Amino acid sequence: MLKGIPKILSPELLRVLAEMGHSDRIVIADGNFPAESIGKNAVVVRADGHGVPELLDAILQLFPLDSYTEHPVNLMEVMPGDPAKTPIWDTYREIVTRHDTRGAKAIGTIERFQFYEEARKAYAIVTTSEMAIYANIMLQKGVVTE
Repeated sequence: MLKGIPKILSPELLRVLAEMGHSDRIVIADGNFPAESIGKNAVVVRADGHGVPELLDAILQLFPLDSYTEHPVNLMEVMPGDPAKTPIWDTYREIVTRHDTRGAKAIGTIERFQFYEEARKAYAIVTTSEMAIYANIMLQKGVVTE
């Protein structure tokens, strides 16, 4: 155990976060995301029993968001014609706002299939048990300046 480290972050996930460099990306995936097939070239970390919001909050306590890109946080867009609602996105906005001075302006969206393509290039994918629809979120790491 370490002091000041959120307990939800496993040793494996801490290692991955520390290994990541500037501009590397990590996906925190909902329970329906095809992490193993999309993440063939990534580190896949299992976080069974946890949801995306609590992992997002814990990760952002340690993880600087990239200040050199307009949207270092990206969500998977809802498919046109899909009536799905995304109230979890409001939770994401609140969490990002607590950890980044840009607040919700740091968050963009990526079309679903393009999100999958971008996820194929991610350094890591964290699988969760999140049941919310369109709950996948991609973070781009910035530089630690402190």
